[in-house]
Amino acid sequence: DKTLDIISEYSKKGTLNFIFLDKTSNLGYNKNYERALKACNAEYVAILEGDDYWTDPLKLQKQVDWLEKHDEYVMSHSNCLCFNQSTGKFTHDKIENKKVEIGCNLSCEDIIRYPRIVMTLTVVIRKSVLDKIIVSDPFIFDSGNFLLGDIPRWYSASRMGKIHFLSDITSVYRELNSSASHIKGFKNRYKFSVSAQGLRAYLCRRDNLSTDLSALIERRYANVLLHHLVLNPDYKPVVP
Repeated sequence: DKTLDIISEYSKKGTLNFIFLDKTSNLGYNKNYERALKACNAEYVAILEGDDYWTDPLKLQKQVDWLEKHDEYVMSHSNCLCFNQSTGKFTHDKIENKKVEIGCNLSCEDIIRYPRIVMTLTVVIRKSVLDKIIVSDPFIFDSGNFLLGDIPRWYSASRMGKIHFLSDITSVYRELNSSASHIKGFKNRYKFSVSAQGLRAYLCRRDNLSTDLSALIERRYANVLLHHLVLNPDYKPVVP
């Protein structure tokens, strides 16, 4: 499509204050993320990926105001709606009640245990914290070993300080059949699941997380890894 041409045109008009990073090559998700982060020079970073959008015009202000007043908090996230592209219907996030229940007491183990407990499009995080996170573990952030980059970022942030939860619905997460978390085909789905659960298993082992959580994650990982190996016998696990 002509997305890059449109963005380039707006960048030349000067009516919107943004930096256009032209796509010179296919860097992959994590490398492209790092490139965008290095271009940021503000105190806070909010992330909005191509398929999603914000609905609350005060979203960023509410979250930044909280972080400005509470130094012990390193990050803020909120509720969101989900829009199914196939059905055209909006729904509340399946884990919304759990988010409300946990509130501002989100732990690193919660992030491992509950998928989608933090939705990336709702996050505002201190830039200084994010800078520390991306150099904290090269096996995760500098290797291309894993398909998910958001889980280890929010997990790491929760170990560096408190996570604020804004109960307002501020955003819409668009569910597409072809997106990273909605992959067609058994082989591709298991490949994604192995990467996601392998990452969780690695974090449980590295940080000696609780016995019950570690056992749960190891079972999940073993299950998807077995299915993946049946479909791809030559696969060599990144996390044995």
